[in-house]
Amino acid sequence: MKIDRLLSIVILLINRRHIQAKELADMFEVSVRTIYRDIDTINAAGIPVLTTQGAGGGISLMEGYRLDRNVLTDQELADIFTALQGVSSSGGTEHTLLMEKISSVIPPSQSAAFRSKTTQLIVDFSPRGLNGPLEERLTLLKEALEESVAVSFEYVDAEGHITLRSVEPYTLVLKGQAWYLYGICGLRQDFRLFKLLRMKSLVKETRTYTREDLPLEGLPWGGDWQREGSPVPCVLHFAAEGRHLAEDRFDAAELQPDGNGGYFVTIHYPEDSWLYGFLLAFGTSVEVLEPESIRHKLGKLAAEIAAKYAKQD
Repeated sequence: MKIDRLLSIVILLINRRHIQAKELADMFEVSVRTIYRDIDTINAAGIPVLTTQGAGGGISLMEGYRLDRNVLTDQELADIFTALQGVSSSGGTEHTLLMEKISSVIPPSQSAAFRSKTTQLIVDFSPRGLNGPLEERLTLLKEALEESVAVSFEYVDAEGHITLRSVEPYTLVLKGQAWYLYGICGLRQDFRLFKLLRMKSLVKETRTYTREDLPLEGLPWGGDWQREGSPVPCVLHFAAEGRHLAEDRFDAAELQPDGNGGYFVTIHYPEDSWLYGFLLAFGTSVEVLEPESIRHKLGKLAAEIAAKYAKQD
C-alpha cells in the first residue's frame, strides 16, 4: 500500500542521514520516478524532505526533524523493542522496520540511554539448526493467515504415524523454542495444534475460509498443554559427576543433596515416550529409583540401544 511505503520512507529517513532514491526504489520494488513522487507527497504532508546532488548527497530530512512520541515512555518503548528482538530471533525479518520506527522517535540526546535499556535483557528464541526450513514454513503460514487460505501438509505425530492434513490456520504459537500452528483441522473437524518441525510438503491451498473470533480463554498452550495422562511421581538420583546436569535442568528447591555430592530429584510426568526420551537424554548421569515400571522400561531401551551399536561394530 502507498501509505505504508510513505511511512516507511519517513522512518528510514529519520534513522539515516542520507539515502539514495535508487536504494529506496529497490527496497520497495518501485521505480525511481515513483520514489520522487512519494517525496513530493511527503513534503505536501508537512514533513520536510530535502534532495541534494553530488557526492554524499541523496534524500534526507531537514536537520532536527523528529516524530512525536508522547504516547509511550522511553521504558515502554525499550520494552517493546526488546520483545520485538526476541520474536525476530525466532524467524522472519518483518519486525525490522517496526524496530526502526521505535528507534526513530528517540531523540539523539537519549539514544545512548535507549540502547542501554534495550541491551539489558536479550531474549533469543532461535532454535539450533533447521533455521532455513523453519523460516520458510513460518513465511508461508503467515501469508496463509493474511490471505485467509487453508494449508495442507503431511504431519508426523509423536508415534511416527503420517497423515495428510488440511487446516484453516488461526494463529502461530511460539512455546519455549518450538513453533506451532493452531487451526481447524479438516480431518478432526476441530481445532488442533501442529508442531511446525513435524510438517512435510507444506503448501497453500486455493480454498479460502472465514475466520471466526478466537476465544482468549481455555487455549491449549496455556500451562502444561503437551502432557496428557496422569502424572507419575518419579524419583531420580544424579551422581556427583552429573550434578551440573541436574542444576541446569531443575530449580534449586527441587534438588535434595545425597551427602556424596549428588542429588535426589522427584518429578511428576505422565509415563510415556516423551518421559523416556527426557530421562535417556541424561545418559549415565542419572538413575531412576522409582517407579519400577520406568526403571524396567529404561533398562530395556538401553539394552536395545547397546545391541544396535554392537551390531554395527
